[in-house]
Amino acid sequence: MRRLGNSGLEVSALGLGCMGMSSGYGPPADKAAMIKLIRAAFDRGVTLFDTAEVYGPFSNEELVGEALEPFRDRVVIATKFGFDIDPTTGLRGMGTNSRPDHIKAVADAALKRLRTDHIDLFYQHRVDPVVPIEEVAGAVKDLINAGKVRHFGLSEPGIPTLRRAHAVHPVAAVQSEYSLFYRGPEAGLLDVLQELGVGFVPFSPLGAGFLTGTIDFNTKFDATDFRNIVPRFTPEARRANQGIVEVVKELAARKFASPAQVALAWLLAQKPWIVPIPGTTKLPRLEENLGADKVELTANDLQEIRTAICAITVSGERLPEAALKMTGL
Repeated sequence: MRRLGNSGLEVSALGLGCMGMSSGYGPPADKAAMIKLIRAAFDRGVTLFDTAEVYGPFSNEELVGEALEPFRDRVVIATKFGFDIDPTTGLRGMGTNSRPDHIKAVADAALKRLRTDHIDLFYQHRVDPVVPIEEVAGAVKDLINAGKVRHFGLSEPGIPTLRRAHAVHPVAAVQSEYSLFYRGPEAGLLDVLQELGVGFVPFSPLGAGFLTGTIDFNTKFDATDFRNIVPRFTPEARRANQGIVEVVKELAARKFASPAQVALAWLLAQKPWIVPIPGTTKLPRLEENLGADKVELTANDLQEIRTAICAITVSGERLPEAALKMTGL
């Protein structure tokens, strides 16, 4: 178990990212199978489950809510607000929407889909360039005072935004991309999180699958897989970035572990308040990922990894240009 900063929110050292069960990496997986998988994760000690209204949209929250209903009081559910989604058609608009009235409406709708009376961790999914972050934090504070939300989070904020939000209401956790494939948070964010006592929940901790060692330049993704439009996942970029995977594979072989386990163990070793949320739709992958907390990396191992990775220039941006503009990093 780990504590997310000073918030008092205690969760399993590894959570479960549920997005890919409904969207992002191809067609939605079978609902019954995913309910079974989520419950298998709980049986194996996972207590943090991550979703968002935009995943689906809406269907992922419904999935998570149904799966976790039997043991709702023993898990932490994180979900997110911040986009315009037509409640009738489920079609997502092109822009962000963090107006206070919209945040509160999203919370009420999410509570119904999640089959619960409170959201443990409510993230702003992306910073809204139109709505001041102080108003956003104030709206979430109102929801906390009303008992509908327990903790406030931010996803992909810039450091100034984080500080301004935290001044209005304490931010329990920041969720941003972080892995051996993308180490952007090391450029100041981790230090500020430490200073403010904010927990960190890295998404894509396995580099959207790249660090598992199962993807190379010949891999073909489903037509609906978002990686088709990510510069870092063009065949040329995958070929150029293969050196990162080789570093992880080499250490994994020595540790009698998988590359995924080493990549997750590396994240866990960075700070005691970091809680990665790898996602999967397969039970063997879930069990493999959860084995990461048994992989011991020495100081020499960590230095070896860092030296090798720092010598490699990653090819390609981690997100399409339009998506990068929506982040604060």
